[in-house]
This record gives sequence, C-alpha cells and structure tokens, in this order.
Amino acid sequence: MSRIAAIMYDFDKTLSPKDMQDYAFSPEIGMPAEEFWRRCNDLMHENNMDSILAYMYYMVKMAKEKGIKLTRQMFRASGKNVRLFPGVTEWFSRMNEYGRSKGLTVEHYVISSGIREIIEGTEIAHEFRRIYAAEFYYDNNGEAVWPAMAVNYTSKTQFIYRINKEVLDVTDARRLNESTPEEQKRIPFTNMIYIGDGLTDVPCMKLVKTSGGHSVAVYQKEGGEADRLIIQGRAGHIAPTDYREGSRLDTTIKAILDVIAANSATTEAYIEDLQSAKLREYAEK
Repeated sequence: MSRIAAIMYDFDKTLSPKDMQDYAFSPEIGMPAEEFWRRCNDLMHENNMDSILAYMYYMVKMAKEKGIKLTRQMFRASGKNVRLFPGVTEWFSRMNEYGRSKGLTVEHYVISSGIREIIEGTEIAHEFRRIYAAEFYYDNNGEAVWPAMAVNYTSKTQFIYRINKEVLDVTDARRLNESTPEEQKRIPFTNMIYIGDGLTDVPCMKLVKTSGGHSVAVYQKEGGEADRLIIQGRAGHIAPTDYREGSRLDTTIKAILDVIAANSATTEAYIEDLQSAKLREYAEK
C-alpha cells in the first residue's frame, strides 16, 4: 500500500483571497478587476468561448493595446504581489512534518485555472511537486501569443489521474489513457485530498470523493458555495480559509492524514499476513 499522501489545491480563493490577475494584471492595464472580468465574461458569451480561453485571449489583447509585453518574466514578477491566506506560508512544512510522524510522505500539487507562471512567482511555488495551470505559448521574442494549456473545471480532472498514475508530463496522453493495475498506481485515490472553494472544483471534488478520497470545501464567508458543496455531497468536509496551526482546516487535514496512515498500515499488515499464509500453505504441501 502506498505511503504517499497527495494534497491537491485550487489556487484562486483557495490559497489566495482573490483571482491572481486582480493583484497585478488589472492594475498594470489600469482597469478595475470587476471591469476586466465583466469584459472577459461578455467575450465568452458573445463568442461561445470557453471561459479560460476568453480571459487568456483578453489578456493578450489588452496587453497589446496598452503596449505591455506579456512575458514569463513579467508574469513571475507579478506573482510576488499575490497575497495568501493566513498561515499558508507555514502550512506545507507543518503538513509534511505531521505526515512524517505518521509514516507518510506528503506531496503538494496545484490544479488551477489561473496562470502557471504567476503561481511560479509566488513565495510558495517551491512547495509544490507540480503546478498544473493555464499556460501561454511564447513567440521568439518571448511574448505570450496563444494559449498552450487551458485548464477549465472539467479538464482539471485529468491531472488527478496523472498524479494517481505518475504520468506527470502533460504531453503524455498515451500512458495516461492506458489501463494500469491498481497496485501499480503510485498514489491511490484513497490517499488523495482535494481542497477547493467553489463550483469550478466540483468535478475534482466529486472524482476524489467517490473514488474513496477526501474533498474539502474552503470558504471566506459562511453561507456560500462551500455550504452547497457539502449539502449536495460534492465535498466531505468544510472549513474556513485559515491555514494556521490549530485552525479547523489544520485539524481536519491532520485527521484525514491519520485515516490515510491507518488504512495504509492496515492494508500492509493484511498483505503481509496473506503472503505469510500462502508461504505456510506452500510449505505444508
């Protein structure tokens, strides 16, 4: 049984209070965040576009109009302006240490519809084994010209399968779709925790929860989407976006890690007993 636990996070409004574009891109083009997102939504509805492709297109369009070069360096620099919820910066080392105390290796992954390069510029980027998010294709001048990867609410689920099977290269579709025996999957669904804040996380939450894993809905204000996720059975746990030690989220994730560790130990003991019984049976013949 795997002794690895994977904690997977949405980013915007899960680890950070607002959409990442609100901290840097909107101010850069001199447009209020509400106006930027309204225009993206209008573009989406008027052209029957995917919402992620709509905002990526609009970023490129507005940057050209304002004479701003959208480069990896610019995005990563803007990531330094992204604020995080209380306790996030200390969260990862604390979960890692708690996992070790239970005999588990804890790995962290981001699965976000935001911009990967912005996340890479944040102070917590080094904490993640992989960051799966929307990306741009850059021309010979290093400027963003076209989406290379758009991650919407349904396409997010493919990354959970990638983590499950250890097929982390996003260009490898063949191995991802090949049949893999359960015992060969590096991180079983039962060892997975998905943390998200809203409707865009529903497919991931439902996939993890119905496959035996754990989904946690987080919220900034009570009475929002997180409540509905619990009522509708999409998530199994709910907690405020407070990542400090002793918070409800802290104690919830530690309790889930306790369950994962106990299940792993029980399964290992069962396998050892089964193997011993088979050896005894073979010796008696």
